[in-house]
Amino acid sequence: MAEPFKNLISPALVARMAARLAAAGPGFDAAAFEHRAADGLEALELKARTLQLCAALEATLPADFGAAADRLDAAMSGDDGLEGWALWPVGEYVARRGLGQPERALATLHRLTRRFTAEFAIRPFIVEHPALVCTTLARWAEDPDEHVRRLVSEGTRPRLPWGLRLAALVADPSPSLPLLRRLQDDPSEFVRRSVANHLNDIAKDHPEIVVDWVREHLPGATRERRALLRHASRTLVKKGDAAMLALWGHGEDFVGDAVLELAPPRLAVGETLGLSLTLASRAAVAQRLVVDYLVHHVKADGRRTPKVFKGWQIDLAPGATLALAKRHSMKLVTTRRYFAGAHRVDIQVNGRVVAGAEFDLAL
Repeated sequence: MAEPFKNLISPALVARMAARLAAAGPGFDAAAFEHRAADGLEALELKARTLQLCAALEATLPADFGAAADRLDAAMSGDDGLEGWALWPVGEYVARRGLGQPERALATLHRLTRRFTAEFAIRPFIVEHPALVCTTLARWAEDPDEHVRRLVSEGTRPRLPWGLRLAALVADPSPSLPLLRRLQDDPSEFVRRSVANHLNDIAKDHPEIVVDWVREHLPGATRERRALLRHASRTLVKKGDAAMLALWGHGEDFVGDAVLELAPPRLAVGETLGLSLTLASRAAVAQRLVVDYLVHHVKADGRRTPKVFKGWQIDLAPGATLALAKRHSMKLVTTRRYFAGAHRVDIQVNGRVVAGAEFDLAL
């Protein structure tokens, strides 16, 4: 069994942090930090461990943020400096204590993100000091370090998982668009992937912006840019957005017959459902098809709500018949609660439902 994720922040990591912070200069009570940070640590989950280490930093670093930031910078310096998961609580500390000195705090986050990531820590500064951060990020978009350039995109994602939601950018993402434009052809795939995810976030609230973006940037795009734009389009493609599907050559209705079979017709939570789909073309020309499937889950009140899952992208020859198969797990996951009853699966081709079938789920 894999090591629990929470163990990335461990008593051993606390000890290394204490030693490195003490080595950064005189006056740091390493024993007090280690005692506060490690007390009962192993009973806590990951986020709680991070907050406990942050509280230990607040209790032992200087009250003056500038002096504390100097020690943190020194502790992050050199080949043996703080790095990796030790810096998550450091970022949390900077986000809590540095809002009153944003220029100094951003300088520390610039150093931190090169050794871990500051995508969570920078978000309170975007809320409290938007103009300053925007100017700073425009400069960082030209930084030689790919981790800093990625922070420009990742830190400003409106709906970053685990991160503070940036309500102003959810409502109006336009301040971020010049930064994304500058980074979408970045030489680093690490950066480009973040730009794609950022655009996909925007698509959830402003689909027209991302449709216009793809319409502008897809013609003549390099292989790397096409990959970015394809990944940025994924939510709208799954939703069957007609304009986005047309941009990718999937705007035409499927001409043919579709038959879906589900097996077994009744299963229990934790088991796997088999999907067998047959597509038979009645077209005189080849058809480019995006085939996804929707599972309509039963809710507590008996209603059914759909969730789209990726299926296949195919070119179906004129008059051809193609058999496709997929295994769909009904195992328990933390993000979904199952209820017994008649569930439905629909097949969506180029954004339009063409076949469906039902199965019973038992608890």
